[in-house]
Amino acid sequence: MITRILRHYSTLLCVSISMIIGASVMAQEEGVKKRPEGVPPVVHSVRGDSSAGVKGSLRIRNIGKRQQYSASQRESYDTDIFSPKSAAFSPDGKSLYINSLEGCQTVAYAIPSLEKRYVVEYKFESGRGALWGAPEGIYTFTHYKDGADRSFGGKPVEMAWSHGGRYLWVPFYRRTFDINAQDPSAVAVVDAAQGKIIRMFETGPLPKAVAVSGDDRYAVVTHWGDNTIGFVDISGNDPAKWRTLPPLAIGKKLTLNYPLDREVNRDTKSGYLLRGTIFTPDNRYVLIAGLAGPLSVVDMTDRHLVGHIQELYGIRHLIVSNGRIYGSRNVAGEVLSFSLEDLLRGISLYVKGESKSLKVDGDIRRVKVGGGARTIEASPDGKYIFVACNSANALYVVDAESMEVVDHIRCDSYPVGLAVSPDGRYIAVTSQGRKGYGGNAVNLFEVTRYDYEPPTPEPIEPNTITSAAPPIPETPAPTDDVRNVWQIMIGVFALIAITLVAVIIILHRHHRKTKRS
Repeated sequence: MITRILRHYSTLLCVSISMIIGASVMAQEEGVKKRPEGVPPVVHSVRGDSSAGVKGSLRIRNIGKRQQYSASQRESYDTDIFSPKSAAFSPDGKSLYINSLEGCQTVAYAIPSLEKRYVVEYKFESGRGALWGAPEGIYTFTHYKDGADRSFGGKPVEMAWSHGGRYLWVPFYRRTFDINAQDPSAVAVVDAAQGKIIRMFETGPLPKAVAVSGDDRYAVVTHWGDNTIGFVDISGNDPAKWRTLPPLAIGKKLTLNYPLDREVNRDTKSGYLLRGTIFTPDNRYVLIAGLAGPLSVVDMTDRHLVGHIQELYGIRHLIVSNGRIYGSRNVAGEVLSFSLEDLLRGISLYVKGESKSLKVDGDIRRVKVGGGARTIEASPDGKYIFVACNSANALYVVDAESMEVVDHIRCDSYPVGLAVSPDGRYIAVTSQGRKGYGGNAVNLFEVTRYDYEPPTPEPIEPNTITSAAPPIPETPAPTDDVRNVWQIMIGVFALIAITLVAVIIILHRHHRKTKRS
């Protein structure tokens, strides 16, 4: 009898284990099948990852992360990392700022511990009040007539510093009630020392990039939503006196008329998809990149559009380093570069009428990197260009002189934003996620340079925000496959335990029945 009972439960146990494993495999296969076409598999970085490096020059190592995809990884889990869009280091390199787009907040961390310093929340009772200043009537609400009076959360996108690192400028993708980003949005000015918003300005629809002139005279906000750019006069040290100036159309200004009861894809059919924005070092020109259009040149002496450079098409992000301009091309998965001097000469020839087209009067160099080249930044000495490659799930390194890929290291899935510390020692990469997969992570890498003495950051006003908790040591993050295996094992062990208890109970009852008889 006992033998039959044990045989019965052994068979039941084997069948149950097979069902658990089979269900797990089916679930994994189903997840793969359901992942949208064109979205690469989800991968996760591990603290301690190291790149192959460049002999005698450079090596990159993963030293920390913050993420919201696995609560079981307590050391790195942080619910404030919610669709992280961009990263920026403070000019003194002591703090790292992360824009959590869906979290409607900017999170400040200490470097290199990643200890949280403070969180700036973008939640407003209305678009009026002392922070906003007097209404100027430049940006009007046409779909939400009471838009200026509505409460909202702001979804932060990119960032830029002004006034020696005292103020951080943060534009909002949209106000939360404006589901299709077709009415005015806003940009917040944060006092970094206090971690507080000190001014708000209205912008055009769907602003993404912001740039500040080196002389702190203008802030330029690029409106992806309607093919325009906005200006804020920030001359002077009193933020209360700063004022919004009329926007400028880059090409044709779009007329927006989307539904109010359902969302549409605003990442397409938005004109040139204006994004990357930089000032030339002399502050004379602003360069505006378009993911679906040419590079545009704006003369800031009277804020007029000079023209478009058709040969520089489809650029996402722009930087200036060591007398050259670099741009990332997302779809092509490449980085291009050209001489600033050649560009300025080309502009001069065009303005004088000596050239029929606006172009770079010199060579344009290109290099293939990983798929989905997004944000790029240069090392302080300009020797290397770092690239966040979204589809490749990696940080790539390009030699700026030879324009060749020389190194790379994996990141959490779908990296988007990237920042390099002023001394070049650290790189932060944000992984936003794609269509509900991956992302929700920030990786911090340490760069070891054997051929370079980093500069000493210029002193700025000390941050008065005190630390609230000691740094948390971090352990390597398990991959999805490892977690699945552990889940299977836990399920199996639980079933075994339940089965053994059941067998003991049955045997006990059988023994008592036999004893009575």
